[in-house]
Amino acid sequence: MDPAVLRDDMVDGLEHALGRPLPEEIGLAMRTVPRREFVEEAPYDNRPRTVDGAVTLAPGTVARLLTALDPREGDEALVVGAGGGYTAAVLAEILGGRHVHALDIARPQVYRARSNLEAAGYGEVLVDCQEGSSGLPEYAPYDRILIEAGVVEPPRPLLEQLADGGRIVFPKGNGDQTLVAVTRDPDAPDGYRRVDERGPVKFAPLLVDGEQPGVTRNRTQREDRERAERGASPGWEHEWLDWDERLSGRERSSGAPDYGDYGDRR
Repeated sequence: MDPAVLRDDMVDGLEHALGRPLPEEIGLAMRTVPRREFVEEAPYDNRPRTVDGAVTLAPGTVARLLTALDPREGDEALVVGAGGGYTAAVLAEILGGRHVHALDIARPQVYRARSNLEAAGYGEVLVDCQEGSSGLPEYAPYDRILIEAGVVEPPRPLLEQLADGGRIVFPKGNGDQTLVAVTRDPDAPDGYRRVDERGPVKFAPLLVDGEQPGVTRNRTQREDRERAERGASPGWEHEWLDWDERLSGRERSSGAPDYGDYGDRR
């Protein structure tokens, strides 16, 4: 079957499940980007795929993330967690490849994302190997920042790299997560203000240097450091007590963490 027809069917299915059309720019981009360059097996099914550790999110999850991100023509965007590169490709279709930057902490995933993006026609997207919580300051500020990993709060460097009036989207929490969008607000207690909420999601945690596959996790290195610098509020530490239990239980026993799946939550 014609791949263009399959992409149309994919987006039509997402819109039917939502009960409304996707935002025009996002729907058109998802009808255009050849997802088969990122996922070989059943590329237009609404399921996430993992190839050699590189995760390509389910199309429905990508649609939710980008709807919350609300990219606009002329924006500069940063994707934290390049995975297989599909999300960055959809953004590049909307904004232009030169306006999209992505990073990943795992070098093999960076190489795969670059290769996939090149094959799909979006080789202008810059994909770098960096710790996600540090962002990519060389190309800041960004009008839109998307974190494809769970965090309790946005890392401070990413907030500092956000342009005035910009938007950062992330899965908030480490157990039950909610997809939220915030804008930088120096007058707010934590440096940002929530402007949108898009319901429950489930993503693996944002990794810091030393947590790449094959090495020992240090799950709270960045969060603990930043909270110590600010002064912790009573009770915050309880958010972290069950991390090891969660990661060694159901999620880890499945062989891979759940990186978010729109379809399973209908």
